[in-house]
Parts: sequence; C-alpha cells; structure tokens
Amino acid sequence: MQNNNKHVVITGIGAVSPNGIGREPFWESTQKGVSGVQSISLFDPSHLSAQIAGEVKNFDGDEFLKFKDRPHVSRVVPLALAASDEALRDAGVDVEALSMAEKRRIGVMLGTGGGSVEFTEEMYRLYYTGQAKRISVYTIPSSTIGTLASEISMHFGLRGLSHVVSTGCTSSTDALGHAELMIKAGMVDSFVVGGADAPIAPLIMGAFCLMRILTSSWNHDPQRGSRPFTRNRDGFVLGEGAWMFFLEELEHARRRGARIYGELAGYGSTCDAYHRVRMDESGEEPARAMAMALDDAALSKDQVDYINLHGTSTLLNDRIETRAVKLCFGKKADSIPGSALKSLIGHPQGACGAAGIAATLLAMRDEVLPPTINLDDPDEECDLDYVPDIGRHKEIGVALCNCIAFGSKNSALVLKHMNGTS
Repeated sequence: MQNNNKHVVITGIGAVSPNGIGREPFWESTQKGVSGVQSISLFDPSHLSAQIAGEVKNFDGDEFLKFKDRPHVSRVVPLALAASDEALRDAGVDVEALSMAEKRRIGVMLGTGGGSVEFTEEMYRLYYTGQAKRISVYTIPSSTIGTLASEISMHFGLRGLSHVVSTGCTSSTDALGHAELMIKAGMVDSFVVGGADAPIAPLIMGAFCLMRILTSSWNHDPQRGSRPFTRNRDGFVLGEGAWMFFLEELEHARRRGARIYGELAGYGSTCDAYHRVRMDESGEEPARAMAMALDDAALSKDQVDYINLHGTSTLLNDRIETRAVKLCFGKKADSIPGSALKSLIGHPQGACGAAGIAATLLAMRDEVLPPTINLDDPDEECDLDYVPDIGRHKEIGVALCNCIAFGSKNSALVLKHMNGTS
C-alpha cells in the first residue's frame, strides 16, 4: 500500500475518557488498571437487564459550547471538541495564530459509530410524547452524522477537508488510516483526527440488550463487569468518550520543532463478508488485516512488541480475536503481550480504536504496558499473554492496534516508536 517516502507522525493527544478526563489522567488510570465503569447515571436503567456503562463523569463542556447551542447538539459534540482542543494544544498548534493558508491545509477526520444517535433519540422522545415544540430547530443537521466533523472544523476555524468515517467499531481506526493516506497523497499537511461516541441512552441500551451482547451479571459490581478473555464473561459494557490526535507529515512536524509520540506507519482493513453481527469463526480476515498493516509499514511480524487488542468481553469476539492473532503471528503469538483497554473503560463503539491508539502511544512513551483487568479465570481458548491485572515495564518499538466491527469489518494500525523530534 505504500505509495511514497512520506512518513506520518502523531504529535498531539487529547482524551476524554470514563477513567480520566485529559490525556494524563486517562493514562494514569489506564496504566494502574483503574476502571471507569459504574452504574448508569445518565438515565434510569432499572427496566434494562444491563445497568452499567463506561460513562464520562464530571465533564463540563461549557467552554466549548455557547449556552444557546446546548439544546441543539448531541452529548458527543463537547466530548469531541474537548479532546480535539487538548490534542491541538499538546501539539503546540495555536489555531488563532494560523494564517488562512495554514488553516486550509489542516483537515478534520472523525471516526464514530453512532454519531449523534443519542440526540436523535431524544428528539424522537419529545415528538412522540407530545412535546414537539421543544424539538430543536437544528434536528436535521445535528442528527446527520457528518455534522460532527463540521462542529470541530467550525469551532477551530479549520478549512481543510472535514470528513466522518462510520464503519462501526473500526470507525476511528479507519479514520486514522484514511487520514494517513491523505497526508501521504499531499491533500493536506495535517489532521485533527480520532474518534468520539456517546451511545449511552435508553433506546440504544435497550436494543443492545435485545441482542444479548451486554453483560447483565455485574450490575451489583460494575468495575468487574468488563472482563475480556475471562471464562465467565457474558458480554461487553457500553462506553463513551473521545480520543483525538494531531497527525502530520514528518517533515512538517520537524519544521515546527514538534515533539513526536510515534509514527503511524501502516494500515490494513478487510471484511469477512459474513454476517451483520457475528464474526467468521476462522479468524482469517482479522489476521489478514493485521498482516496488511505490517506489510504497509514494511515491518516483519517478528518486530512487533505489543498488541492493543479489541477485546470486547463477548464469548465469540475474544475467542476469534485470539485465533486471529495466532494465525497472523504463528509461534510468535505466545510471546507478544497484548492488552484489552475495554476492561477499563467499556466499549466506546466507534471511538474504541482511537482509545487504544492513545493508550499505546503513551505506553511507548513511558515503557509501561497497560493491564487487562478482571482476568481472574482465563478462558482455556484465550491463552495468549494479555498482561493480566497488573501493568508491566517494557520497551515498545513497534505496536499493532487491532479493531473488529459489526458487519464483519476488521482494521489494524501499526505504530512505530520515534525518539523525541527524530
């Protein structure tokens, strides 16, 4: 897939997560194995079988929205704006000081699964309960998934392309992959890119419960509910949040004197073409996506030091992902440590890939592998090194981030460590 000699690097990270608001609070909780899963407070979940979620608590997005705009946008908008603002500041980009020409060379690429579906659900509720006069005049544009990228572009005055990628749980992984390809093609110099989702709402939760893929066994002990690769797992925990990055061409970063977290070195994506929600049990296509990403990065499987796993905590997904890793890496699979971030934050749908990228870049920086918590009784079919319960010191030169989505989609990214401004 490589088409030129350009290299694309990440120079800024922003995070609004269930286990920490801000990049460093998120990372501190993540490396220590602190869960952000709690009982749902956004609405009364007592009628549902699943009553826990990875909510972002104590978040004040007022600085990113005018008071008059609050009723007209989804909860996901201030989450995405806050994470984007932190990523830009972390990268040392002062948008107020940019020229018009510079703003036209910065794009926005947001990955999201549900977009503003929570907002749309609320508008339907108002309409069908006789409160039509309370419906937002901006219901149509605010319900359109592409508007989310526009909100970021408008807030920061960025004039480059403004796109949304929505491929289910692979959305933000695909957004980063597409942004990398566009920078290499010379379409823009840099991107504000990542993922955001806020799907914790009554109808959405109820629909997931109907599918029987949310855990219902841990309502009494929420922080133990998300338990990837564990024998007694019975479903995932829904989550929310936003993780955004400043992505730019290497020479562009060097000219700015930017600090570099790592290179986004490779991207691969495949489809099982199998089922709306079930994975093909062979694991062949997610394995191929990982191999494609490594090939795109011109790296061998022997060079991979760490895998950030999709690890949803469902019976099928964890088993097949384990199989896919073995298919991709062969005998080396047993010696590559991997973590399931969802054990700490739940499953933030289309934002999960960006969450994993953020955790992986910070793990590279600090040489600490984040743990997979609640792994007290491993499934005999899930027998890899998942860094159980306690973080571990390790230098990471090359990492692979894996994502799997409804509709049989599979995507993977390769990150490569770079020293400072090298």
